[in-house]
Amino acid sequence: MEITPFQLVQPSRIFFGANKSLRIGTIAAEYGRTVLLVHGKKSFLQSPLSIHILNSFTDAGCRIYEYEVHCEPSPQLVDAAVAEYKSHGIEVVCAVGGGSVIDAGKAVSAMLPLDRTVQDFLEGIGTVSHPGTKVPFIAVPTTAGTGTEATYNAVLSQTGINGFKKSLRHVNLMPTIAVVDPLLAMSCPSDVAGACGMDALTQLLESFISTKATPVTDCLALEGLSRLKDNLITVSTKENTIHAQSNVSYAALLSGITLANAGLCVVHGFASSIGGMFDIPHGIVCGTLLAPCMRMTIDRLLEQGNAENSLRKFADAGQMLFGIKKDSVESACLDFADALDKLTSTLNIPKLSQFGIRDADCDTIIEKTELKNNPAILSKDDLRKIVLSRL
Repeated sequence: MEITPFQLVQPSRIFFGANKSLRIGTIAAEYGRTVLLVHGKKSFLQSPLSIHILNSFTDAGCRIYEYEVHCEPSPQLVDAAVAEYKSHGIEVVCAVGGGSVIDAGKAVSAMLPLDRTVQDFLEGIGTVSHPGTKVPFIAVPTTAGTGTEATYNAVLSQTGINGFKKSLRHVNLMPTIAVVDPLLAMSCPSDVAGACGMDALTQLLESFISTKATPVTDCLALEGLSRLKDNLITVSTKENTIHAQSNVSYAALLSGITLANAGLCVVHGFASSIGGMFDIPHGIVCGTLLAPCMRMTIDRLLEQGNAENSLRKFADAGQMLFGIKKDSVESACLDFADALDKLTSTLNIPKLSQFGIRDADCDTIIEKTELKNNPAILSKDDLRKIVLSRL
């Protein structure tokens, strides 16, 4: 069988494992000793490893400037950080935190060499393409979900009726180094861990069924799904273990690599439209809409009658994630959709109405939602049914 041509983009180096974060100072010093450390207020400062991470910079002879990110990054936040530290001779940007923190750090590293607002370079809004220049960037996730430590886009948002959720994107903006230490995610609240894990699951599944999937992203996605089996529920409880957390952190890392190379589907189309209009965590949008989006896609593929390859992927994913037997492709796909519904319920993923979303918002949401690389074409009525099912 002929191999489909592909390219694979990933961080130059990846450090994975417990206590790997204690080497951040030494790693950063390879690129320079003037460091901008971007972190969240809670996720970093409340971590028992934070003092050791700070000491690692001191021990490596680094001078640290700190910048806190309290919410999903906006263009204004990035511009403010760049303006504050542009004259400080920053040689390395290191972001330690959740997806929002890493996206903020990624964007700051990309804008420090330039003299324009970041909004000029955002997809669908800006007027110019980013040249790909950046200050060396180290991404250190404290959650397991977004996979942004292994992607080359930074998502920036502005919430409101005319809001947006858009990417600053260039292949050179892939983090220079990704340091994934599962211990950093162990202190994540169980409900947040569940939503983050559903984000990773969504990214693995969507990149697997994407029309731009490749043989290598398929292998990585299936590996990631196998690591989520059982472990996703465990990290979402107070009985979390380092074994379970390591597996989910690894899956999240793989989800970043697969989405960067294969793209995503309609769930993330909703995440962009809804996330731009409402103040709602990204992982919750993905987690609450994953099951109905997959069910609708499966239904439409079954109607086509010529989508056996796409349907087989759903069956493969169901077997890998839930152990669903493939007695027939159709029954396996439908059982997979049922299992996703059950998982959503088990993890207590909130419904959209809890974040102020109402029936009246559906038309605006649907108009702004892209199908991306979804394997089935969904109508506006299909999209409306999906949203209404999770209000």
